[in-house]
Amino acid sequence: MLGFKEEEFLTQTRSALDLQGQIEEFVESIEQRGFDNVFLIGAGGTYAAMLPYEHLIRSRSTLPVQAAIGKELMLTDNPTFGAGSIAVFASVSGTTEDVLEAIEYAKSRGAYTIGFTGFPESPFAAAVDVALVTEPKTWPFDLPLLLLSTRILNGRGEFDDYEELTRELKTLPETLVEVARQAEPLAEAFAEKNKDADYHFLVGAGNLWGFTYLYSMCILEEMQWLRTTRVHGAEFFHGSLELIEEDTSLLLFVGEDESRPLMERVGKFAENYNKNTTVLDTKDYELAGISGKFRALLAPLVLDTVTGRFSKHLERVRNHSLDLRRYYRVVEY
Repeated sequence: MLGFKEEEFLTQTRSALDLQGQIEEFVESIEQRGFDNVFLIGAGGTYAAMLPYEHLIRSRSTLPVQAAIGKELMLTDNPTFGAGSIAVFASVSGTTEDVLEAIEYAKSRGAYTIGFTGFPESPFAAAVDVALVTEPKTWPFDLPLLLLSTRILNGRGEFDDYEELTRELKTLPETLVEVARQAEPLAEAFAEKNKDADYHFLVGAGNLWGFTYLYSMCILEEMQWLRTTRVHGAEFFHGSLELIEEDTSLLLFVGEDESRPLMERVGKFAENYNKNTTVLDTKDYELAGISGKFRALLAPLVLDTVTGRFSKHLERVRNHSLDLRRYYRVVEY
């Protein structure tokens, strides 16, 4: 597989799973102290990464939960955010300035903070009340966020399958390697077909809406300097469909949760009006050892693995390094 570092991938993914015990200790501690709500706070990719878990908690629980962009939260003076809040953060580098500012703000409001990062000596790790550390540069944060969300729900009697889920997740690192391997031909074909396309239209829904947002902005725009439109599957028919032409690169992110009919509707439209549709459907990937009832929960992680292959092949055919930046962390802004 092009540019795929299998051992590094396995080590990082296993390190995310290894946080289970610490996550359980954290949840037990907040259950004892009591809490009123959960805020999932990020910036850019880490904000987008929080959205599936806001969706998960909202769909199963009466617990108030909100995914928030840190910079905006700091300006809105949300009256529900304070001493009774659990504030969840993540940072790959441990140095993301917008996130560090949001942590400082959260603590000033009396919120109890927890953060996921790969660097124990980072400013991020020092800033949060509880820092849970993976191997360096571990991405995505889906496994820790899934474990945290489901353990919170389990403690409230709203997710009885927690122990079964965590048992099945043990073999997931190896399973995701097979997902990457299966996605390789599709990724290569997409990159070859679209190497000269400078505009891509991405659609997702449910617990894949956050990932759609993330891949559009943080990968195709930031890392490949490509123009994109990203739209929720339910909103596609309220204006955005007018941008679709026969040759538009249309990427559909389809999961297995309750939002699937929304994406199937978009797919039917694409069959009639577009000849360059790429469907990334988690249902197409075998997840050995994972029960059917848990597959939907893993959709963001599965598609992150799949699109990781797309990104590497786009990097190759466009001769544009995924590490190249013009402005982000390069200039003052």
